[in-house]
Amino acid sequence: MKTKILLVEDDLNLGNVLQDYLELQEYDVDRALDGIEGYESFMKSTYDLIILDIMMPLKDGFTLAREIREVNEQVPVIFLTARGQMEDRVIGFKTGCDDYITKPFNSEELAMRIEAILRRCRMNGQNGQIVTKHGGIYQIGKYTFDVSNSELRLDEQRISLTPKEVALLTYLYFNKNQLITREKTQKAVWGDNNYFIGRSMDVFITKLRKYLKDDPNVSIVNIHSTGFRLEIKE
Repeated sequence: MKTKILLVEDDLNLGNVLQDYLELQEYDVDRALDGIEGYESFMKSTYDLIILDIMMPLKDGFTLAREIREVNEQVPVIFLTARGQMEDRVIGFKTGCDDYITKPFNSEELAMRIEAILRRCRMNGQNGQIVTKHGGIYQIGKYTFDVSNSELRLDEQRISLTPKEVALLTYLYFNKNQLITREKTQKAVWGDNNYFIGRSMDVFITKLRKYLKDDPNVSIVNIHSTGFRLEIKE
């Protein structure tokens, strides 16, 4: 089956050119002209990758990306935008995007970035299976970590975890009370260690800290410029 891409771009000429080019690269491309139409298309089908313009009528790309992430935290997202300021890039990565391409850009460069992201996603799936292959139930302080059911439990509280959160917490657990470098963590869980993955990992670490905040004997300590340590006091 062809890789399926959702392209959300309100510029008719650019959208037509991109759709034609991507289809020549043998991708299956659905097209939406604004943020609302993009969200409706996303909810109706399953996509391997999503390309979003930022400045769109009715709903901007940042808002659409946040709504997509509420439903699916795994599907890769690329922003296409004329806004190249650093603050916009930071907002983009905080919403969970995988890449950020500033207009004007070369179509071949876009195709190469798409292929790199899809290749990384395939590696991520393989590495995620390796990291979580132990399955089982583990105790993290007062929390019960149920790998097989992707769940953290504390008394009556149940926290559902995404596959990436499970993989990251599993890796931290099996290296508990030890320093693990950022590079090793990224390679173990994401299959690669570049700037964009590093920003994504920071978001996941923040989420795990939030989940574990109710036990003062459990903490994920940041070792400046080096890595992390899951500290569990007996």
